[in-house]
Amino acid sequence: NGDSLTLRPEGTAGCVRACLEHGLLHNQVQRLWYQGPMFRHERPQKGRYRQFHQIGLETFGMPGPDIDLEVILVSARLWRELGIEGLELQINTLGTPEERHRYREELVAYLRRNEAELDEDSRRRMETNPLRVLDSKNPEMADIIAGAPSLMEYLGDESRDHFETITRGLVEAGVEYVVNPRLVRGLDYYSRTVFEWVTDRLGAQGTVCAGGRYDGLVEQLGGRTTPAIGFAMGIERIVALLEVLERKPPDQARPDAYLVLVGEAAGERGLVLAERLRHRLPKLKLQVNCGGGSFKSQFKRADRSGARVALILGDDEVNQGTVGIKWLREEREQAQVSQETLAEFMQEILGD
Repeated sequence: NGDSLTLRPEGTAGCVRACLEHGLLHNQVQRLWYQGPMFRHERPQKGRYRQFHQIGLETFGMPGPDIDLEVILVSARLWRELGIEGLELQINTLGTPEERHRYREELVAYLRRNEAELDEDSRRRMETNPLRVLDSKNPEMADIIAGAPSLMEYLGDESRDHFETITRGLVEAGVEYVVNPRLVRGLDYYSRTVFEWVTDRLGAQGTVCAGGRYDGLVEQLGGRTTPAIGFAMGIERIVALLEVLERKPPDQARPDAYLVLVGEAAGERGLVLAERLRHRLPKLKLQVNCGGGSFKSQFKRADRSGARVALILGDDEVNQGTVGIKWLREEREQAQVSQETLAEFMQEILGD
C-alpha cells in the first residue's frame, strides 16, 4: 500500500542516536547496554535469520586502550558465566583513518595487479570497499588475500602502542587471542581495535560476538567527535552453540525453595506466609505451588524446579504453626520448623 517500513539492522547506531537526542554524551562518560530484535534483508539461512535478537554493550567518551581491554574482558566473562568453552578471540587494529587511507591505496594497487584472479564479488568490493576483499570467504581467494600488504606496516607509533597495550593486558588477564590481520570492518567510522569471538561448531556462521572501536560514528550522526567502543552478540547463535555443546546456562531463576501446599487451609495460608518470607528476605527466590495437585505431583514439580528445599505446608502444619522441611539436593533428615522462625532458617540456607 506504499507504506515505508524501517527496520533496524543492528543496535549501535540507534544507541548513539538515543544518546544524542537525550544529551547523554555532552562531557560525559557512558557505559550502556541494550537488547532487542534486529532484522536482515538477506536471504535467511541457518544462523542468519530475517529477525534475530541481539544484546550489545556500548561505551562512550574514553579514548584509551584501557576501555578497549575492559570491553573485551567483559565479553570473555560472559562466556565463562555461560559455561561456553573453545571460542577463539580474534583481534586486529585498523589504525586511524589517515593510516587506513594510506593502506587502502596500496591495497587497491595490489588488487589491480592481480585483478584477473579476483572473483566477481572482490572486483566489486575493490571499487567500493577494498578492505572487505580481505574478509572474503571464497577459498579460491585465499592465496591472493595471504599475499596482500599488511595494515600493520602502515601504523604509526601511537596506534601500535594502543594495540600492544591491549594485547599485553589480555596476556596478563589470562585471555588467549589470535591476531588476525584480515579482520576488518566495512564502515569508515571504525578505527583501531576490532575483535570477534568465533567457533568452529556452527558451520559457516562461526562468529558469535563482534566488536570494535568506532570513534567516527557519533560525529557522523551529528554529534561531537566522541571516542566509542562496544560489541554485540546474537542470542540465537549463542543458544545454538549451547545446544551443540550440550551446555545448560546457569539458571539464575532457579528458586531457593518450593512451597508445597496440601489442603484448603494450607492453600489460603501459604501465599500469606510466602509474602512474609519475601518481605523479610528480599534475596530469597521462593516458588509457590499454584493450581493444586496431589502431594506426590507437587513434589515432582518441586524437584523439577531445581529448588534446594521443599517447604511443606499442610492442614496439620497450619494448625501447629509449623512448616515441614525436605531437602531436595542433599541427604539430610526431614524436619519441622516453626513458622515464626522460618525466616531465620531460610537465611541460613541463603548464607550456605
